[in-house]
Amino acid sequence: MARGGEIPGTERGGGGRNSALSTQNYVDRVQPVVRAGADRIASTLGVAPTDGSLSHLIDHTLLKPDATKEEVAQLCYEAKKCEFASVCVNPSHVKLCADLLKDTQVRVCTVVGFPLGATSTETKVFEAQKAIRDGATEVDMVINVGALKSRDYERVQCDIASVARVCHTGGAILKVILEAALLSDEEKVAACQLVKVSGGDFVKTSTGFGPGGATAEDVALMRKVVGPSMG
Repeated sequence: MARGGEIPGTERGGGGRNSALSTQNYVDRVQPVVRAGADRIASTLGVAPTDGSLSHLIDHTLLKPDATKEEVAQLCYEAKKCEFASVCVNPSHVKLCADLLKDTQVRVCTVVGFPLGATSTETKVFEAQKAIRDGATEVDMVINVGALKSRDYERVQCDIASVARVCHTGGAILKVILEAALLSDEEKVAACQLVKVSGGDFVKTSTGFGPGGATAEDVALMRKVVGPSMG
């Protein structure tokens, strides 16, 4: 790890003023998509998607702390019926979802270090290992936001890479949540670069529990940094 808060595998100044200014073209393209999908960020049980062509892009999500087994079962039923990409649930519900979605194309996603990202790397690794054993094939982890804002990039990289190794060994993909509403544009760029060099498969804007959700500007900036090969 380079000293002085530098990120390995990147050039100095890679996310500077020119990068920020040139995101406007991306914003113009992304804004309609974000607006169209805003109502789907938090799933409403019993409400079918209005556009069937988007179904395979939707993670049908139920992360509220008081979700019951019956609600989780309904989530899985709707995901099968609508052919959603996945269901996303808290770790305690992974095994139930894996059983209910066996022999379907719907993947089981769960969360690690959620929603604060402030647990230790060892805890996140254990959570990921347990979830994969229970049947999860996708893991959404939250970065250590405090470490990022402290420019402790080595710690952030180790955190992501450790979970990525567990996921890839177990045949799961890793999606990394930045909690963008808490970050400056410079920090968002740094976070995206760290996800790339640490083995993450996707970057995501937010947990849904923070002070703000996805914006077209954030999506455009993140896409510009990670390029076309990452989700």
